Amino acid sequence: MAQASGMDPLVDMEDERPKWDNKLQYLLSCIGFAVGLGNIWRFPYLCQTYGGGAFLIPYFIALVFEGIPLFYIELAIGQRLRRGSIGVWRTISPYLGGLGLGCFSVSFLISLYYNTVLLWVLWFFLNSFQYPLPWSTCPLDLNRTGFVQECQSSGTVSYFWYRQTLNITPDINNTGTIQWKLFLCLVACWATVYLCIIRGIESTGKAIYFTALFPYVVLTIFLVRGLTLPGATEGLTYLFTPNMKFLQNPRVWLDAATQIFFSLSLAFGGHIAFASYNPPRNNCEKDAVTIALVNSMTSVYASITIFSIMGFKATNDYWRCLDRNILSLTNEFDFPELSISRDEYPEVLMYLNATQADRLAQLPLKTCHLEDFLDKPIWKQSSGAHVAREGWARLTSRGWETPMAPGMVCLVCFLSAICFTLQSGSYWLEIFDSFAASLNLIIFAFLEVVGVIYVYGMKRFCDDIEWMTGRRPSLYWQVTWKVVSPMLLFSIFLSYIILLSQTPPSYKAWNPQYEHFPSREEKLYPGWVQVTCILLSFLPSLWVPSVALAHLLYQHRQRWKDTHPESGLKPQESRSC
Repeated sequence: MAQASGMDPLVDMEDERPKWDNKLQYLLSCIGFAVGLGNIWRFPYLCQTYGGGAFLIPYFIALVFEGIPLFYIELAIGQRLRRGSIGVWRTISPYLGGLGLGCFSVSFLISLYYNTVLLWVLWFFLNSFQYPLPWSTCPLDLNRTGFVQECQSSGTVSYFWYRQTLNITPDINNTGTIQWKLFLCLVACWATVYLCIIRGIESTGKAIYFTALFPYVVLTIFLVRGLTLPGATEGLTYLFTPNMKFLQNPRVWLDAATQIFFSLSLAFGGHIAFASYNPPRNNCEKDAVTIALVNSMTSVYASITIFSIMGFKATNDYWRCLDRNILSLTNEFDFPELSISRDEYPEVLMYLNATQADRLAQLPLKTCHLEDFLDKPIWKQSSGAHVAREGWARLTSRGWETPMAPGMVCLVCFLSAICFTLQSGSYWLEIFDSFAASLNLIIFAFLEVVGVIYVYGMKRFCDDIEWMTGRRPSLYWQVTWKVVSPMLLFSIFLSYIILLSQTPPSYKAWNPQYEHFPSREEKLYPGWVQVTCILLSFLPSLWVPSVALAHLLYQHRQRWKDTHPESGLKPQESRSC
């Protein structure tokens, strides 16, 4: 095989390495690996948090100067060296061997709690076959003379989630017991993972046709339904109307930059492994741009679906608020029933405020603005990103073709995730979600750029790309790789460190004295939990200096042996000489 400049005997092309059956299978695998909860859950959450369309501006800027260039590096280096993440970084430099292990550790941690989210989905799916739905009405109280007061005050959906599903403890100090219904769902989820990866890339490649395409089918069904609901227009208007004042908040730019990691699954090592199964001459530049754009458009597509449904929910809440106020006015001032419509309510309120302000002030009227209900989050933030494939992709690497190895890994993951089925499990999921990935991924991405561009070498890397794709990287790629991306990633890292030092880790504990479940009490984590948060934030990254130090000591020892050959002789050998 002809070798381009920059090639050397160190790079083993591994002709015996498994390959994708076809290009579509590879593209769907990358799309399926990237697209997931990060697109459907986290991206719409951030859009709502930061003024709808305002978040799209820093997001697409970060995509152009951070996401796509880093994605291109991962695909190109994986395809060129034809190894998984650990093997790639060991090949580039033994001192970077810890980078692959760190990516593996983050993938392991995220797979634990993302599969927990999937067990929740499975639990709701199983309950959806009941009629009536268990979250549609409140259960009867012990006397069976009325409904449970707790449910009536908090709402049927909140009651089903916090009380009947999670049975959540008041705070994280109270561990609680295992919820066996969730435990059994956890068994089913990890058993499904095992069946998908039991034969490595062969079984994963076949399963990807369903797992990558089915979410789009479901999204389309929800979108069609959502657009027919009242209030959908208001929700979409809220999404695409940017509130520019949010762009003055540095946190918006920080979250937009980090969202790219969860959206594209950067620095997890999975894309490096997937690209290593490509033919050496595959056009990885085209793949990088195509997959990144498909992924980002999926985020927007999912947001349209989510915000149409959110607009419907906000509109219903707004109408219920008006109806409660109208009922209070009707009872207090003896208006005929149904004499005040929702459209007439503001005028009636202004008239009563001008004529009978004292009586009006005594009524428990709520402030009803549609914008307030659109601003109210209907979900919690989640990190990432992309079902549990961050951890699964590791199992497609070479040497895992036998069922025993992936079975043992799935068993370890299952046992480690049991903590999330405790009554306090949702608190721990929030901790993993907030601290296990963000900072580690930023560090790994920075080291990936430095490792490829400055250790492997820019010229050598460009030569490899020219050999693989037939053309040399443009000035945009080279400037972004060498200057823009490292500076941007380092700035994000410093911002995160400042943010962590200024805001002690806190959480919202459920207070049983409160009327509504979502209205929870803000508390600081106990000291031992704060230590856990710090460990999760940095522990995977410690692989990098640890492996580098171990290799440095090994090299020092070898040099010492070379300069002192007599020290390695046994006493008998020394005397015989």
